[in-house]
Amino acid sequence: MAQDLIRYDLLALAALRGVVRTVLADTAKKGLPGEHHFKITFATGAPGVRLSERLRAQYPETMTIILQHQFRDLAVREDAFDVSLSFGGISEKLTIPFDAVTAFFDPSVPFGLQFQPIEEGAQETGDGGAPPPSGPASQAQEDATAPAGKDDKPPGAGGEVVSLDRFRKK
Repeated sequence: MAQDLIRYDLLALAALRGVVRTVLADTAKKGLPGEHHFKITFATGAPGVRLSERLRAQYPETMTIILQHQFRDLAVREDAFDVSLSFGGISEKLTIPFDAVTAFFDPSVPFGLQFQPIEEGAQETGDGGAPPPSGPASQAQEDATAPAGKDDKPPGAGGEVVSLDRFRKK
């Protein structure tokens, strides 16, 4: 198989992360439209993630937050977003780079994106070093009104999760 020198996998990944950025930027400006709300899973140890040591100890690998009723100060930049949420009655400001996001899900539609890590050096096979394709994910719907930070599993529901693998030539 030919070597992918253009790195279509990275371009597609950046475009899909751009969807998350655009949706959050619109939400920061206008608020949540209709019944839309978001479950966002991210790697807590990723570079640039800022959260309290208390939360980092509670969620050492991944954390899922829900932006629905009680979030404040949502600010979106090109590379990250900030949001304030309450955890156990304590307000916390989180900074989450888009590169740290591993899943984004809107249970109201349902629509989801799942991001798999890509190894920068793996180009021999042209697959970007990503895990083998797994197809659309379908998991049991989780309670969409669960308190933010209480769910450390990737979001999932009866809808289709679009993964980067769908955009790759198999």
